Amino acid sequence: MDGPEAPARRSGRPVDPRLLRYARGSRAFFVALAAIGAAQTLVVVAFSWLLTRAVVGAIERMPPADLAGVLAALGATVAARAGLLWLRESLSARAAARVRGELRAGLIAALGRLGPGWLETRNTAQLAVTAGRGLDALDAYFGRYLPQLVLTAVATPILIAVIWWNDWVSGLTVLLTMPLIPLFMVLIGLATRTVQRQQWQTLRQLAARFADTVRGLSTLTVFGRQHRAAGSIATMTERYRVETMRVLRVSFLSGFALEFLASISVAIVAVSIGFRLIDGDLGLAVGLFVLLLAPEAYLPLRQVGVQFHAAAEGVAATDDVFEVLDAAATAPESDTRTDAAAARPAGGLLRARDVRVRRGDSLLAPVSFDAAPGTVTLLAGPSGAGKSSVFAALRGAASVEGELTLGGEPLPPAARWLAWAGQAPGLITGTVAENVALGGGQAEGDADADPAAVRRALAAAGAAGIDPATSLGVLGSGLSGGQAQRVAVARAIHRHLSGAASVLALDEPSAALDAETEAVLWTSLRDLADGGATVLLISHRESARAIADAIVEIAPAREVTA
Repeated sequence: MDGPEAPARRSGRPVDPRLLRYARGSRAFFVALAAIGAAQTLVVVAFSWLLTRAVVGAIERMPPADLAGVLAALGATVAARAGLLWLRESLSARAAARVRGELRAGLIAALGRLGPGWLETRNTAQLAVTAGRGLDALDAYFGRYLPQLVLTAVATPILIAVIWWNDWVSGLTVLLTMPLIPLFMVLIGLATRTVQRQQWQTLRQLAARFADTVRGLSTLTVFGRQHRAAGSIATMTERYRVETMRVLRVSFLSGFALEFLASISVAIVAVSIGFRLIDGDLGLAVGLFVLLLAPEAYLPLRQVGVQFHAAAEGVAATDDVFEVLDAAATAPESDTRTDAAAARPAGGLLRARDVRVRRGDSLLAPVSFDAAPGTVTLLAGPSGAGKSSVFAALRGAASVEGELTLGGEPLPPAARWLAWAGQAPGLITGTVAENVALGGGQAEGDADADPAAVRRALAAAGAAGIDPATSLGVLGSGLSGGQAQRVAVARAIHRHLSGAASVLALDEPSAALDAETEAVLWTSLRDLADGGATVLLISHRESARAIADAIVEIAPAREVTA
């Protein structure tokens, strides 16, 4: 997410073309905006012409009936202009909500396609900020910036043409002074993009720092380092405040510069019209009509620069989302079949031959083993040897070289065959029952979980005393460390018992258990294996060797630079 900038970002295009590709709802939005922009332009021309007729008619003593008709038409154009503005705002709000939904859905689908291996190299807190607050900032992008951009593309040529048709001198003046505004917009936009990007990155870093601090707050408190962590967050917050003020300064200065340039340009047109009115070379009606249109010709372009600042945060967030979507688009296709064969859990002999897990730029020593249904295979070895890395490779969370097969076929996606419990419980907000049934294979979700099956899984994990109705907080808060670990093991066992997985892989499942509870767990795992399960186990406990049919000794990791 923090790598080299994408080409679209470097190009500085007003609208990233990836928006049309990844958010199909934006296509009709642009067409509708163009139609509304054309109608708004015609209403502006009509308003200026009717106002000119009313002023000139009053000076030339137009009959009251005719003047009343002009004023009535003028009122109708005001109402039409207000109605079109309301329509544009309503359309923009609907489009923003739809595109936000499409991008969030696309982001989730992309993360699923990229897999846990890619996700583990990213900061999930930063991704959450991007998908949350970042995409919420699209309201300003769709509600202000894009409508103004489309209006500029439609209205500016029409208004210049109308001015030129009525007074070519004023038209030429507008045409020659108009490029000054986009020139300054580009220069200001480059500065704005830089400071806005810095502010956005600081916000993402602040979110990541806060999430990491909250996650490790108990450890920090034990070591007396909670105040240092709070100071670090305060420093990052101050940095975010400073960069926010810098963005505001650039925004105000750029707004002033654009207003100043537009005012000077309109003044030049007004002075030219004034001198020619005095000389009698220009009629009052034409001069007033052109003078009313001149500010309207500069207004859309000026507002594009002003609204760019309001939309900058949303633009920065979409850049991050598009990077994830681009990465998913180039990722290899995964097995996403929905036929009956793909829906059935895969099974058979799990074979690893010279499997070398990649850790950063290095490869761990090769590992080979066979794990057959009905057996318990224990991966043993010192800490850091790479046992958990082997499990990461099995579930697709690590790059691997070598041969991994299941039933003689290349290893399918983990969702079709693996029930896993890692060293971190990974519990979520909800009840214990909902956590246990999370990977159970119910077609309609956790609500269809069999209470008896949940209790059976808890009992097998040595957690029969935990009430399935117990509510858990964020990250499973509300349970002790040993209880949380047993619930995570029960979740994996429940997944196997429900028929959703043939292989049960447990990483240090008894690390926080007492000897009595551990014995219950080992007995359950032995029974599951005797019932046909393929059990893979990582444990430093000597007692685990008693239930193992095969022990794979993994030597201390020898990292080989790739």
